[in-house]
Amino acid sequence: MAPVNSQQFLQQLKNQVTEARRLAESHFGGQPEATLLQQPEPGSWSAIQCLEHLNSYGRFYLPALGKAIEQAVIKGTRANAAFRSGLVGGWFTRLMLPDANGKPKSKMQAPKDHQPVPQLSADKVLKEFIEQQVEMESLLVAATRINLEKVKVPTSLSNFIRMSAGDTFAFLIAHMQRHLRQAERAIAAAAHPH
Repeated sequence: MAPVNSQQFLQQLKNQVTEARRLAESHFGGQPEATLLQQPEPGSWSAIQCLEHLNSYGRFYLPALGKAIEQAVIKGTRANAAFRSGLVGGWFTRLMLPDANGKPKSKMQAPKDHQPVPQLSADKVLKEFIEQQVEMESLLVAATRINLEKVKVPTSLSNFIRMSAGDTFAFLIAHMQRHLRQAERAIAAAAHPH
């Protein structure tokens, strides 16, 4: 990936998170619970399962990002003018991004600890998802003060695999886009059963 302006990059990501939060509040929040919990077909996730999957990643990455940003600010790291995605981070992000039609470019199996159970409280999951997006917006604002390439964040795969803060944000938001599209498809399928 070619270098991009760090502040513009963070602002674009923040806009996507704000959009996701608004979608959750207005569109998902306005659905009957039965629609949100309806699996489009056996073995596929309901809209709420998609959000719970995202919440499970947020429970790991939001504190990890917060800690990395806080430590960087304490150490006095300066923001970098341009951000260049790393090899691993860029690859993970591209892997997650949905195509122009909102469909995943590649099928993937979620790790066991990130697979949502079918029985969930729609209200609880939706509330947590919205709270996580508010937290993500705050972290993106805080990240304007750090070097997005030098500050490293552990991944949920392993403490030894670390990505830059910039790549971690990009990956999480691409992953969110992927599963929000999936959640929208699940709602559409529940509203118009075969």
